[in-house]
Amino acid sequence: MEKHESNYNLFDWWKKVVFQNYANFSGRARRAEYWNFVLVNFLIYIPLYAFSIGGILNDSQSIGFLGMGLFGLFGLAMFIPSLAVLVRRLHDLNKSGWYFLMYLIPIAGPIIMLVWLFTDGNRFVNNYGEDPKNPG
Repeated sequence: MEKHESNYNLFDWWKKVVFQNYANFSGRARRAEYWNFVLVNFLIYIPLYAFSIGGILNDSQSIGFLGMGLFGLFGLAMFIPSLAVLVRRLHDLNKSGWYFLMYLIPIAGPIIMLVWLFTDGNRFVNNYGEDPKNPG
């Protein structure tokens, strides 16, 4: 039996993005889906980074390289789902997914994107589908 989104915890949102919508660039993603995915990724990156830095600082090159390898592999594995959930989050605001290129504009681009990503999505149906918060 599948949980309803109102009962999702932090890791349920992450699993939804990674396992159910790995490369899904269509549709819409709620703020909760996007930000919980980002938070769990951050919580996974911290120990991987600490493991690699700890190995390097202790003059243990093999542990440092292993840590950096795991860090890189996880980053590579999360690239597509991160991009997909970002595009779907922009779709929730009724914006094209190509707006992710705003990140390339120095200073202003990331600030505008951050404001958009914290903004509540369009209510009701938009060009990209039904409201994920209140379908139907």
